[in-house]
Amino acid sequence: MRGEDVRSLIVSEPTGPDALRIGSLSLSPAPGDVVIDVHTAGVTFPDLLLTHGRYQVKPEPPFAPGLEVAGVVRSAPARAGVAPGDRVIAFTGHGGGYAATVAVPAQHVVPIPGAMGFDEAVGLMVNYQTSYFGLVERGRLRAGETVLVHGAAGGVGTAAVQIARGLGARVLAVVSDEGKAGIAREAGAEEVILVGGWIDEVGERTAGEGVDLVYDPVGGDRFDASLRLIRPQGRILVIGFAEGRIPQIAANRLLLRNIDAVGVAWGHYVPHDPALIRRVGGKLNELAQAGHVRPLVGATYALEDGAQALKDLEARKTVGKSVLRLR
Repeated sequence: MRGEDVRSLIVSEPTGPDALRIGSLSLSPAPGDVVIDVHTAGVTFPDLLLTHGRYQVKPEPPFAPGLEVAGVVRSAPARAGVAPGDRVIAFTGHGGGYAATVAVPAQHVVPIPGAMGFDEAVGLMVNYQTSYFGLVERGRLRAGETVLVHGAAGGVGTAAVQIARGLGARVLAVVSDEGKAGIAREAGAEEVILVGGWIDEVGERTAGEGVDLVYDPVGGDRFDASLRLIRPQGRILVIGFAEGRIPQIAANRLLLRNIDAVGVAWGHYVPHDPALIRRVGGKLNELAQAGHVRPLVGATYALEDGAQALKDLEARKTVGKSVLRLR
């Protein structure tokens, strides 16, 4: 297996998605790695940042993007918790998933729940793990609370809607247009709000009391306005900055309103808690088996069309989960 050349979608220079090219990279598993033949790779916002050289981690080119994969185990060490032939999803770390075969540490591998397909299952890794980690472990979500979800038709947004509702919360889902409103409803959102006039509508729907928890992958002006809609002892989760502007917080707002701003960087926390992926994966599989969680696949692409997949993501044309099919 050592030195095996693997078909991959490669960044040769970090100038954006257009620089991606099909080629091969060498696969050299470590002794404790699980080797997986990839059927589907998820398309994530960090993948886009990796192609631009703007992600927090900057691999040396050439490298393949791709933080998550779904596939079949080819080989696994003893006591890995999975065996050859098992259908699994895996976190690759900070790239490498846009490839026909990957090798990842055993603690980064989770069985696929039930008969769920590869296209759907791959979404249970980055998007759903981030959302569960944010809502539950960082956001301290409790049943009966009200959660405001921005970008509720996107990959992490639909994940947050399903998880929050599955855990007994009331969800207010904010989207940019009627088409995305339909996606949010398909994900399970019962109360969908269009961006135009969203501030007043949230106030009306909460009788002026505001929300307990804000899930914000958008940032910018949306974040600034959300701070004014949080109840005392409420929380706002900093998931990402799809709008582009990284907001600044005046500390007196947190002080006077008795609210928390909470960072959620799931992938960067994994090294500090090696059991995190397996622990959260087990909770997500329980929610999936109970019918609360099922990733929405928005678009599928061939591996060689990965550049277009990332450009569509960058242009905010995507809804649900975009995936690359390798088999």
